[in-house]
Amino acid sequence: MKSFIPWVGGKRLLAKKIVSMFPDDVDRYVEVFGGGGSVLFFNEKHAELEVYNDINSDLVNLFRCAKYHRAEFQREISGYFNSREIFNEIKAKMSISGFTDIQRAAMFYVLAKLSYGSNMRTFGGRKRNLSADCLEEVEERLAGVVIENMDFEKLIEKYDSSKAIFYCDPPYSYTERYYDSLFSEKDHERLKAVLSEIKGRFILSYNDSEYIRELYKDFEIATTERQNNLSKGTYKELIIKNF
Repeated sequence: MKSFIPWVGGKRLLAKKIVSMFPDDVDRYVEVFGGGGSVLFFNEKHAELEVYNDINSDLVNLFRCAKYHRAEFQREISGYFNSREIFNEIKAKMSISGFTDIQRAAMFYVLAKLSYGSNMRTFGGRKRNLSADCLEEVEERLAGVVIENMDFEKLIEKYDSSKAIFYCDPPYSYTERYYDSLFSEKDHERLKAVLSEIKGRFILSYNDSEYIRELYKDFEIATTERQNNLSKGTYKELIIKNF
């Protein structure tokens, strides 16, 4: 199934390729930078233990509401429609406290659906279906998934084991402006350092840059392409593995 929410840098177009690389002998699947969860949703189940994580608390709240409060969340979404006024009103409200988790989840969902390229900042001005008819499937898919809101280093250390597979899709180097969560050069290097020491295996997707190639020169690096969802043409990416 497809993810129920569009996301900047989402891996919908690469999910099949990434999943085909997963080893068969794993008992836990950990999506470290979950985003829209396209790789998670690609299969009915990747492992006995599955973990979805993201540092964005609104995104994590959305996933938790879809899992635990699906019917109420769905009803809240039904009160919105596609318009610039609605988009600007929601964007202003997201900086205000006092809303319930379900209200925030619905506003976040609508903001992502109506924004240009899912950037959460600019109204897309295109035909968009806000219907959430797929949420019963989403609720069922997330039933056995652990949903975390942790720093990537702490998460990896917590779930590391010899039979773990970590899928990492961090904010790409030099494209951090597209993401709400800050991710510095120090964080890129911190990620490389923690992945270098794990007992388990990882698959890492990144933009194709000399900086990333040099950072991960001791690992297996493959090149691939996907359609660029922020502009026309294709986008070159790297898939990096430690196995």
